[in-house]
Amino acid sequence: MAVGVFDLFKVGIGPSSSHTVGPMRAAAVFAEELRAEGYLERVADIRVDLYGSLAATGRGHGTMTAVLLGLEGCYPDLVLPDEVEERLASMESTGTIRLGAERKLSYRVEDMILHPLTILDRHSNGMKFAVSDADGAVLHETTFYSVGGGFIVREGEEEEALAELEETHDSLPLPFRTAAELLQHCLAQGLTISDVMLVNEKDSRSEAEVRAGLKHIWEVMEGCVESSLGREGLLPGGLKVRRRAPDWHERLLKEDKSRDPKYWQEWVNLIALAVNEENASGGRVVTAPTNGAAGIIPAVLYYALNYAPGMENATQEDKDDVVMRFLLAAGAVGVLYKEQASISGAEVGCQGEVGSASSMAAAGLAEVMGGSPAQVENAAEIAMEHNLGLTCDPIGGLVQVPCIERNAIAAAKAINATKMALWGDGEHRVSLDEVIITMRETGKDMSHKYKETAMGGLAVNVVEC
Repeated sequence: MAVGVFDLFKVGIGPSSSHTVGPMRAAAVFAEELRAEGYLERVADIRVDLYGSLAATGRGHGTMTAVLLGLEGCYPDLVLPDEVEERLASMESTGTIRLGAERKLSYRVEDMILHPLTILDRHSNGMKFAVSDADGAVLHETTFYSVGGGFIVREGEEEEALAELEETHDSLPLPFRTAAELLQHCLAQGLTISDVMLVNEKDSRSEAEVRAGLKHIWEVMEGCVESSLGREGLLPGGLKVRRRAPDWHERLLKEDKSRDPKYWQEWVNLIALAVNEENASGGRVVTAPTNGAAGIIPAVLYYALNYAPGMENATQEDKDDVVMRFLLAAGAVGVLYKEQASISGAEVGCQGEVGSASSMAAAGLAEVMGGSPAQVENAAEIAMEHNLGLTCDPIGGLVQVPCIERNAIAAAKAINATKMALWGDGEHRVSLDEVIITMRETGKDMSHKYKETAMGGLAVNVVEC
C-alpha cells in the first residue's frame, strides 16, 4: 500500500521502532504463518538468526525479547506494557515460549544466534526464522528486514512489494513522491499541504475515520507523557540514567503557574524528555516516524496547542482541528523521506530518525501557524538541513544517551525553523527535495560504525558504568 499518515504514526512499544517494533512484528507474522499452514503441532525446534545492527545493538534495544514476544503472537500495536512484563517474566522463569500462543517450546534469548559483523544484502537489520520437526526437517523458514519506523520487508518479495506500492501510489487522487510534486498539487488545486494529504487519506477511509484516528494518535502521545511523569528513579539498562521528567514537571508547576510564554522551551523540553524516557522504559509510544525520535512531534504539537498565536481562546474543536492538520502536514513530509531516502538509523544514521522527525514537526507547525505551502516546505527544509550528518551512536545500544536529549534539541530546532520560514515569503535557495537527496547520499557515505552499530562515537568513547 502507498505510505500514509497512519503508517508513519502508529502505536507501539519502546525502545526502538527498527529494533523492537519491527522484529516483534516480523516474528508475529512468522508465527501466524506457522498456524495458517498447520505447522505448529509439528514444530520441535526453532532457530532465530539476527544480523548486523540487530545483533550488534539488539540487547540494548530489546530486540531479543521483542522477537520472543512476537513468536508468542504479540503485535506491537496491540500488546500492553503490563502484558509484556508478565509474558517476559513467565519466559524467564520457565525457559519456554508458547509459539503462536499454542506450541510450548524450550527457547531462551541465549539461544538466538547473533551475527553482528554480517550485513545481509537488503538492509543491516536482517533476521532469519526457521522451524524444524522432530527429524530435523525444516518446515518453514523466512528472512525479514526491519527497514525503519516499524516497517518490515520479507526477502524475495521486495520487487512485489515495490510494485504494489507503485500501483497504490499512482492510484491516489493526488500522488506525490517529491516536494515539488506536492507543491504543484497545492498550486493547481488551491489546497494546503494538509489538504492534499487528507484527500489521499480519504481514498481509503472516511474523513471522520481520519479525524478519529489522528485524535487517537494524539491521545496516545498525551498518555505517554502522563505515564512518564508518574515514573521516578533510573531508566532500565545499566547506564544509571536518571529520569528527569517528573522533577522538571514539578518545578515547572511551581515556577510557571500562569503558563507564561517565556517558559515555552522548558515545556517543550519536558514533553520531549518525558516521551523518550517512557520509550526507553519500553512503554507505549507513538512511532513518529521512529521510536528513537518519538518525542519531537508530540513536543512541537504541544507547542502548537499551547503557544501558537490564536490558541489562547481555542475551543476543543479548534484544538482537534489543529491536531489533524499538524499531523497530516507532518505526515506528508514523512512520505517524502520514506519515498526518497530512509528513516532508519541503521541505514542513514540519526539524521534519518531525529532529522526526519524535526523536519516533519516543522512542517506541521508551519501549517497550523498559517504558513503557505512554500513556507511549510521551507520550514521542513531548514530543520533537516541543520540535522544533516547526524550519527547514531547510542551508548550501550540503549535508546537513552544521546537520544533522549537529542529529541528535545531537535524539537526546538523545528520550532525555530518554522519561525524562520514564516518570517520569509517561501522563496529559498535550497529545496526540500535537494536536502532529502543530500541526507540519503550522506547516509550512504557515512561509516557503518556511526549507523547504530555501537562501534563508534559516544558508544565507544564513553564508559558505560
